[in-house]
Amino acid sequence: MSYVVIYTDGSCHGNPGPGGYGAVLLTKINGEEHRLEISEGYRNTTNNQMELLGPIRALERLSFPCDVLFVSDSQYFLKGFMKDTHWVENWKKRGWKNSGNAPVKNKELWMKLDELISLQKSVSFQWVKGHENTELNNRCDELANLAASDEKSLKDHIDL
Repeated sequence: MSYVVIYTDGSCHGNPGPGGYGAVLLTKINGEEHRLEISEGYRNTTNNQMELLGPIRALERLSFPCDVLFVSDSQYFLKGFMKDTHWVENWKKRGWKNSGNAPVKNKELWMKLDELISLQKSVSFQWVKGHENTELNNRCDELANLAASDEKSLKDHIDL
């Protein structure tokens, strides 16, 4: 496994409120396709937190550096790392402050995601329109919403 495609999505029922993420990881090993679906729900979170936690949890599943392609409908997540925006690089230069000199929201999640991305061979990003005909993006949305709705399994806080 050296090339992995990761689809992710987050959701929140209320913002803040119960939320969840869903991720689908795809790879080939010895010519055989493998698929892993993951999701978790939290009692009191935001949509943006879930949009970042999905990629974090997916990257945590990788046991060695890979070439990774993220596919997501989350502009919030993608703009953090895409070459034309460089949010994370700019925030690091400013001591994790945004362009208005205020602390970056969800800093711990952004920092963890940046750390995990730096461990990979390469990472690229692709935006897809949400709730359209992208089967695996729709599956991630379904996983995220199911996780957010499963009151028995909701976690109280995010552990990084």
